[in-house]
Amino acid sequence: MKNDVFIHPLADVQSSHIGNGTKVWQFSVILPQAKIGADVNVCAHCFVENDVSIGDRVTIKSGVYLWDGVEIQDDVFIGPNVTFTNDKFPRSKKYPTVFLRTRIEKGASIGAGAVLLPGITIGSGAMIGSGAVVTTSVPSNAIVAGSPARIMGYVQDQGLAPKPDAQYIPGAVEADQQVTAVGVGAVTLHQLKLVGDIRGDLSVGNFGSDIPFNPHRYFLVFNVPSTKTRGEHAHHRCKQFLVCIKGSCSVLVDDGSIRKEVLLNKPDLGLYLPPLIWGVQYKYSKDAVLLVFASEAYDTTDYIREYSEFIKLVKN
Repeated sequence: MKNDVFIHPLADVQSSHIGNGTKVWQFSVILPQAKIGADVNVCAHCFVENDVSIGDRVTIKSGVYLWDGVEIQDDVFIGPNVTFTNDKFPRSKKYPTVFLRTRIEKGASIGAGAVLLPGITIGSGAMIGSGAVVTTSVPSNAIVAGSPARIMGYVQDQGLAPKPDAQYIPGAVEADQQVTAVGVGAVTLHQLKLVGDIRGDLSVGNFGSDIPFNPHRYFLVFNVPSTKTRGEHAHHRCKQFLVCIKGSCSVLVDDGSIRKEVLLNKPDLGLYLPPLIWGVQYKYSKDAVLLVFASEAYDTTDYIREYSEFIKLVKN
């Protein structure tokens, strides 16, 4: 243990794996194999079990118990009385062979009194509302609340260095001309031609002009529960054009510096996503049908599925 670690005389700290500048306050217990980084603040009445890893600059408020299998990365905030779990079917004196792993990624915040079920990941920069019951993994930068927790929106990632004009728009961006720059990379919103008469309505777009590429693939997304998200990835090469042909959904677009939300709620409104744009679709209406044209045939190697990897790529 380093000399500049502060241990309150009323704390029971058995681990020697504690980084510089860390403070542990009264009535907290830390078991021998726990690993705690630098500049961590462990408030009063906390418990840290053996198979627990805590990164640097983490704040753990009072009344938090970290059980075997919990990994907390750098710059995480954990509010008072947050409840972690590691066994979905607990029985007294009966233990699983391996406890389920729970990972809280860099920069996430968990509000007071939230409950986290085991075996989930809270993505980087995510924010969990007070009292939320989190039953499934949460995407990076998502705001979730409720029981069970659902995505309410997305936050600007404070871990990035935004451009001077960077601004998160919590409302939706809508097209007001034929092609509108969203302000996130080269993402554009397209007002397609709509023809209506007594026989019914028709919307049309030409590939290569109205839709700025020739597709090699299409797919439809429908019957999505309103609490679920789709996408949560970027592409190395593939271009996409999204049209919500029925109902509505919101699309989060992120170029690594600026993040905005776009509402697709008309069959004559399309959204162009170039490569290296992180996209998430959520807030699906019950009747939503999302049509996506893709410039490439399906290739699993073209997907960037980890937000941290995406950030590294766009920075380079």
